[in-house]
Amino acid sequence: MRATAFSPASVGNVGVGFDILGHVVEGAGDRATVRLTGDGRVRVLAVRGAVADLPLEAERNTGGRALLSMLKHAPAGTGFELELDKGIALGSGMGGSAASAVAAVVAANALLARPLGMAELYDAAMDGEAAASGSRHGDNVAPMLLGGLVIAPSHGAPVRVPVPDWLHVALVHPHFVLETRRARAALAGSYELHGFVEQSEGLALVLAGCYGKDAALIRRGLRDVLVEPRRAPLIPGFAGVQRAALDAGALGASISGAGPSVFAWCESRATAERAAAAMAAAFGAVDLAADTFVARVDGPAARVESLG
Repeated sequence: MRATAFSPASVGNVGVGFDILGHVVEGAGDRATVRLTGDGRVRVLAVRGAVADLPLEAERNTGGRALLSMLKHAPAGTGFELELDKGIALGSGMGGSAASAVAAVVAANALLARPLGMAELYDAAMDGEAAASGSRHGDNVAPMLLGGLVIAPSHGAPVRVPVPDWLHVALVHPHFVLETRRARAALAGSYELHGFVEQSEGLALVLAGCYGKDAALIRRGLRDVLVEPRRAPLIPGFAGVQRAALDAGALGASISGAGPSVFAWCESRATAERAAAAMAAAFGAVDLAADTFVARVDGPAARVESLG
C-alpha cells in the first residue's frame, strides 16, 4: 500500500501569536509518498525538489522523525518508507520543515487500518518539526493539518479559528536563507512585562476581529512588539517591505515564521495583490529577488492525493 499527500505552506506566529498561531498559504507546499511495510522501521528513501540535501537518517529528517513518532500509536511491526518532494525552501519562513512532517503523517495515516486522531497526528508532526527547529512548536503544523487559521496548543488537539471570507494574505519570500535556529537565537535575553501585556492585547484584538469579522479590530491588534524587533535586523530591507505593505492598504504586516518571508493581511484579494507587488519591489530595492503568493487566509488543509 502506498499513499501520497500534499501539505501547503504556512505563516507561523502571525506576528502576535508566537509559536501558538498560524495559517496556511495555498500555492506552495511539499509532497510525501509513504509505503506501508511490516518490518517496524522507518526509512527515508529520497528527498527531491527545492531542497535535496536533507538527511536520509529518519531521526534527523522531519518527515522521518514524524513517522517514528507515529509508530508509538501503530500496531506492532508497522513500518514506513518515505519519499519527499520539496516545494518549499528551507529557511524561508514558510513552514518548509513542518510541511514535510505533515505530508508524511497524513500519507501514513491513510494507510493505517485504524487511523490516528487529530491530537496524535499533531503530536507526531510536532516531533518531526523539532528535528529541524530544535523545539516542539505547532504554529506551522497545526494549520497545515486543519486548514485556515489555527491556535496551536502545546498539548491536545489544535483549534481552528473562523476568519472572514474577505481576509487575504500577501506572502513575499525573498531569495535569502535565514535558518530557524539562528532566528530563535536572536530571541535570547530578558523581556519587560509591559511588552507581554501589549502583545497579549494584540493577540486578543486579532482573534476578536476574526470571530467578529471586524477589520478595524484586526488592524488595531496586528502589531508584534516582542519578536519582530529582535528578528527584523536579520532580514535585509525589512522596514521598507513592511512600510510598503501598509502603504498599499494592508491591515498589518510582519515576519512570517522565523523569516525572512514577510506577510501582510488584507481586506481583499485586490489589496493583497497590490501589497505583494509593493513588498517585492521593496525587497528589490535591497537587491533581493522575491517570490510572491496571494491567497485566502482560510485556505485548505493537507490532503491525500493518491492511495493504492
